[in-house]
Amino acid sequence: MGRVGSRESLGLLLAAGVLVLDQVTKAMVVQHMSLHESIPVIPGFFNLTYVRNTGAAFGILSSHTPGIRSVVLVLSSLLAMGFIVWIWFREKNPSWSLVIPMGMILGGALGNLLDRVRLGEVIDFLDFYWGKYHWPAFNVADSAVSLGILVFLPYLLLSREDKSTGPSG
Repeated sequence: MGRVGSRESLGLLLAAGVLVLDQVTKAMVVQHMSLHESIPVIPGFFNLTYVRNTGAAFGILSSHTPGIRSVVLVLSSLLAMGFIVWIWFREKNPSWSLVIPMGMILGGALGNLLDRVRLGEVIDFLDFYWGKYHWPAFNVADSAVSLGILVFLPYLLLSREDKSTGPSG
């Protein structure tokens, strides 16, 4: 691992910004709403709905005991963040197409990890639906992780193509 350059610094700043935005919005929800309260923002499409998710995405693992659930979710978060940092810093001169999504994913992972460690669950409040079709509630951290992964996938696919079409391929 070499020195941290300006791109990496901005990526870390982005991660910190995502973490702060996530924690501030969750604190506002907890302070101003009751658990399970729902406030229509765009009727028929989007509500702010305060819920707590004891499991992973979409409630995965929520039926397991709190001890098992916490250990699995905290360890998997730490492993994922370690993997992200490893990918990020193994590049000698990381491109923006790597630094930006890694910052988003890292900040989002830290936001949800902080909730899990402090509360044993994650605060969710962004509630989208269309008629009877309802997407599970999520938060700023979930959004950053999802968008970061979407932006990272082309980088991952293109870097694999570059390696397979290199001088020996």
